[in-house]
Amino acid sequence: MNKNYYAILMAGGIGSRFWPVSTTELPKQFHDMLGTGETLIQKTFKRLSHIIPEENICILTHERYKDLVLEQLPRANPGQILLEPAMRNTAPCILYASMKIQKENPDAVILVAPSDHWIEDEETFAEDVKRCFTACLEKDILMTLGITPAFPNTGYGYIEYDKASGTENDGICQVVKFTEKPDYERAKEFLKQGNYLWNAGIFIWSAKSILRAFENLQPDMYRLFLKGKSKYNTLAERTFIRKNYAKAENISIDYAILETSDNIHVLPAGFDWNDLGTWGSLYEKLPKDDAGNAVVNARTLIENAGNNMIRTSGKKLVVIDGLDDYIVIEKKKVLLIYPKQKEQNIKEVLQKVKQKFGEDLI
Repeated sequence: MNKNYYAILMAGGIGSRFWPVSTTELPKQFHDMLGTGETLIQKTFKRLSHIIPEENICILTHERYKDLVLEQLPRANPGQILLEPAMRNTAPCILYASMKIQKENPDAVILVAPSDHWIEDEETFAEDVKRCFTACLEKDILMTLGITPAFPNTGYGYIEYDKASGTENDGICQVVKFTEKPDYERAKEFLKQGNYLWNAGIFIWSAKSILRAFENLQPDMYRLFLKGKSKYNTLAERTFIRKNYAKAENISIDYAILETSDNIHVLPAGFDWNDLGTWGSLYEKLPKDDAGNAVVNARTLIENAGNNMIRTSGKKLVVIDGLDDYIVIEKKKVLLIYPKQKEQNIKEVLQKVKQKFGEDLI
């Protein structure tokens, strides 16, 4: 296995659209959302370990989740866990991790991947990542894996790319621009044009290239983290990060680097993918009964009901009659019964719950 291969596994999100299962204390990446016997972070770590040496997988998460990560990933050592003392989006944490990796190995190439996505064809995923690693070793480019759209989804960002540029570069294409989540009509137009991909938030680059990009495009943030260079991978690192991390701008890697860089390339991925961002997206990937009901960790008696997403804690018995296209989720003190078509509003519902009942249910 190539010792220059590294990964930054992003595991700091809260996943509030999966409330009430996903909470601040126990976010979705630490749950077995698919009923497979493994949590999402465990599945992702295992997937990456087929390509990347386990000791080269850095797990980025918030300080409060350190013990959860060590519990769920016993093969990882504490030095692989990079702890954020404050929420500052993806750009600062990727810069921090990249500087740490480059100090250890100046020749490193890095995969940045979320900890909570679903990928079925892991062999093709590994092949695609290795193609990107090879390209990033040969050229000063920043790469992303794009997903061929299956339908005009308005919940994802899109990547416009130059199809012609891929014929001479092993299918790797020049990115024209990134586009935020479109409305339905615009998403349909993207699919019709045929040169748009879903933005999966999976990135590949060399440590040298990404740090050069930060130095040029985010000089203030770059200088902030550069002050700690002598302390990275030493006992003094933690003190430096706790003192300085919150000073970084709260900005995503997309806004900070990708949307303003002129050397972004994309490989249209050959594998199926789902970001598992909502109960509806989870429903799509679960087995269903003849009426289209998806059930996780529950015993059910269902009559005259279809297309529901049902999940409980502790194998509870659920009896449903006359309910269609709903999310039915139970966890401890909370029972959520909510129309699947309105699932994007669950974050707003969560805020109302906080205001009315306090934090103990969150």
